[in-house]
Amino acid sequence: MFMTISTTGDPLRPATDLGFLLHKHPGRAQAFSTAHGTAHVFYPEASDERCTAALLLEVDPVALVRRGRGKGRSGTPDTALAQYVNDRPYAASSLLAVAMGSVFRTALSGTCAALPERAARPLPLRIEIPALPARGGAPLVRALFGPLGWTSVEAEPVALDERFPGWGESRYVRLVLEGELRLAAALRHLYVLLPVLDDAKHYWVTPDEVDKLLRAGDGWLAGHPEHALITSRYLARRRGLTRQAMERLELVRLAEADDLGVEDVDNAVDEATDTEERPVPLAERRREAILRALDAAGAATVLDLGCGQGQLVQALLRDPRYTRVAGVDVSVRALTVAARRLRLERMGERQAARVSLFQGSLTYTDKRLKGYDAAVLSEVIEHLDLPRLPALEYAVFGSARPATVIVTTPNSEYNVRWESLPAGHVRHGDHRFEWTREEFRAWAHGVAERHGYGVEFVPVGPDDPEVGPPTQMAVFRTAPATDAPTTTETATTTTTTAKEEKAA
Repeated sequence: MFMTISTTGDPLRPATDLGFLLHKHPGRAQAFSTAHGTAHVFYPEASDERCTAALLLEVDPVALVRRGRGKGRSGTPDTALAQYVNDRPYAASSLLAVAMGSVFRTALSGTCAALPERAARPLPLRIEIPALPARGGAPLVRALFGPLGWTSVEAEPVALDERFPGWGESRYVRLVLEGELRLAAALRHLYVLLPVLDDAKHYWVTPDEVDKLLRAGDGWLAGHPEHALITSRYLARRRGLTRQAMERLELVRLAEADDLGVEDVDNAVDEATDTEERPVPLAERRREAILRALDAAGAATVLDLGCGQGQLVQALLRDPRYTRVAGVDVSVRALTVAARRLRLERMGERQAARVSLFQGSLTYTDKRLKGYDAAVLSEVIEHLDLPRLPALEYAVFGSARPATVIVTTPNSEYNVRWESLPAGHVRHGDHRFEWTREEFRAWAHGVAERHGYGVEFVPVGPDDPEVGPPTQMAVFRTAPATDAPTTTETATTTTTTAKEEKAA
C-alpha cells in the first residue's frame, strides 16, 4: 500500500515544514512496526519549494491469516485461496488507515509544538493513492471527498488489464486530491474514508469504533451529505453501533448549528417592536429562571447536561456558592467553544478546580454524572427522538440521580404567537417534537412517579392567559417541596407530586 502527501512552499514558509507537521524528519527513512505489517516513511523529494512524504505499508497476508483473520464463522481456519492471494499488500484499505493512525498520530491530532501556527493553517496539499478500492466507483469517491473542501478530486478508474480493454474497469481507482486544507483535516478525511470506500474492515469492529469515528469526523462528518453511508460502512454495517453513532451525530449537528449562530425562533427579537428598550431574549430569561431554581434548591454542585457553548456554566461560575460545575455535551466542537468562552487556559488554579467540561451522551449511563446536587437539561429533550427519551430518563433520574433536576422545553401552544413561525412548524429544525403544557406535565409526572421525585412547574417568559408561557420548566426534587410556591414573572407555580395527582 502506498500513499504520498505533497506540499509547496514560499519564501517565508519552506515546504519542508511538512516534516515538522508529520513529526518525521525529511533527511532519513524510518520504519515502524504496526499490527498488520511494517510501515515505512520516507521523502522522495524535500526542498524549500516542494516536499513529498511517502507512506509505504508492507503487509504479509499469510501472517494476517495465521493470526486469526482467516477463520470462518465456526472458528475453524478458512483455507480458501482468496485468504492468501488478495489485494491487501497493494490496495489502500482499513489497514492503511490503521497505519496512519499509528505513524501520524500527532499529525492527526493537529498539534505541532515546533510550528503551532503552521499546523493551524491550511496548506497547499496534493495527496495521491495509486490503488484505492472503491465499491461504488469514481462517482462515490467524488461524492465523499467533494464536500470536504478539496478543490480537485480526481478518481481515475483502473482497467482490469490495459492489454485487453474489453475486460472493462476494475473496482480500483487512482485517487488524487488537491486543495488548501489543514494537514490534520486531510489526514482525518483519509482515516475515515479509506475503509468506507473499501467497504470492509480488516479487523474486528468493537463499540469503541464509534468514538474513533466521531473523533476523526469532528467538524465535518455530521454535516456531510453522505454521513449515513459513511457511518454504516465505517462500522461494518453493525446496526447497533450505526444507530448509536447516528444518534450522537444528530446531537453534534445540533451543537454545530448553534455554534454557527442558528437560533430558535423564540430567541429572536422583533426589530419592528415599538418599545424604547430592547426586549430580553427568552434564552436569557431561561437562564435567570434556572439560576433562581438552583438557588432555591440550595445546590452547591451542578451539572449542565447539553451545555453547548457554556453560557449557563459561565453564569454559575460567577457565583462562589457553586463549588463544582460540570458541562457535558456530545460535541467536541461545542466544548471547545465553551472552553474559549470560559477562558479555561487563563483561569487561576482555584477557579479552574471548580469547573470541568467533558464529552458524553445523555442517553447512556455515565459514572461521571453521579454525586452532584443538581442537574439542568435546558432545551435538550426536544432534540431527541421520542423512543430515546426513556434512555435519557434512566441515565439522569435513575442512574445519576441528583437531588434536583431542572428541565426546560418549548411550549408548543405558544407557537401561534410567533408571527415569523409558519403554522405547523417547530421552532428549530432539529426539534423532534414540541409538547403542549398537558403533554409535558404528563411526561414529568410519569418520570417523577417512576423515580421517586416530586415536581413543580414554572412558567418562563410572559404567561399568556390563553396559550401559556413560551417556555415551560419542571423542577424535580427527591422530596416534595414544603416551602411556599415560587413566583415567576406574574404567574404562580404549581407544585404537585405524581402520587398526589394520581390520588386526586
